[in-house]
Amino acid sequence: MNKLEVKINATKESSYPIFIGENLLENAYDYIEQYTKANNYLVVTNETVYSIYGEKLKSNNSKFIILPDGEIYKNMDTLNRILDRALEVKLERKDAIIALGGGVIGDIAGFAASIYQRGIDYVQIPTTLLAQVDSSVGGKVAVNHFLGKNLIGSFYQPKLVLSDINTLKTLDIRQFKTGLSEVLKYSFIEKSCKCEKHFNFLEFLQSNRTEIYNKNPEVLKKLINICCKLKSSIVNKDEKEKGLRAILNFGHTYAHAIEKLTGYDKYTHGEAVSMGMKLIFDLSLEINCIQEEYYHTATNLLKDYELMINLKDEFNHEEFYESMLSDKKVSDKKINFVIPIAPKEVTIKNNIDKKTILQGI
Repeated sequence: MNKLEVKINATKESSYPIFIGENLLENAYDYIEQYTKANNYLVVTNETVYSIYGEKLKSNNSKFIILPDGEIYKNMDTLNRILDRALEVKLERKDAIIALGGGVIGDIAGFAASIYQRGIDYVQIPTTLLAQVDSSVGGKVAVNHFLGKNLIGSFYQPKLVLSDINTLKTLDIRQFKTGLSEVLKYSFIEKSCKCEKHFNFLEFLQSNRTEIYNKNPEVLKKLINICCKLKSSIVNKDEKEKGLRAILNFGHTYAHAIEKLTGYDKYTHGEAVSMGMKLIFDLSLEINCIQEEYYHTATNLLKDYELMINLKDEFNHEEFYESMLSDKKVSDKKINFVIPIAPKEVTIKNNIDKKTILQGI
């Protein structure tokens, strides 16, 4: 088992552990009780995850709320259902919410914890690759609004993250690829993460594709560990996205517009991100920020991992641009793009003209 620490602004009070290993769900409360003082727990999960792993989280002190599955349900109505359930089971300030599921469950359960009685403890138990490498770490919690993705939320850190890689065995190939989109993202931004250790992550992914797709436990543990270390190195320095943390949005400006305009139910988040990353590499090449050699290296990696990279929809350009303008990454009415500039390195630009932004749409 691997254990690493997220230390927000290097303060002990805000630090929390990430546990990465096998069979962690078997003794989940042994870990949870070390980091919370809760007498009761509300486990937030969805129908799919509950049917597989719900029994492992049942105890005399736990109550459940089982939500429908899908990004389309990440909204204020579902948030209110969680809050209603917390009140119904009389959750107190010293109690805790447990998020058991993927990124949608983690985001909405964490947001509920952040506002219930002005904030109670919560625990992340991510069961998808996307959640284990990305969304469960860093404390971004939110719901979607019809005007855009994750527009209503807060920064609220969990007490611990428990990533049991055995849960990845039950992921179908589509959901596994969804997580791989976020994994590949880290390989494109590694040098800009300001992590003390260099992992050669791009090379690791190039040489371990077969082992990753075969879900080799040791390779998966290393992969998740690298992603979490890269993300935590950013979050440690910039919890609330005042600067450095924005690079984690690589590919996401296009992706969020794709998700919004297709109703959050046509593509998974990872599929939108993989298409968004391809569009951002196209954009970077067009404005002469990267050389063709790296462009082909990066886009070939996306192809080698069989990710969705080509838009299958015809979007109205004005609607697409307006959707990007409503994204939370807009500043002074300018769209901030995380642009690749060299192997594993990115920068932020907001002076790209509208025609160039939309030429790949």
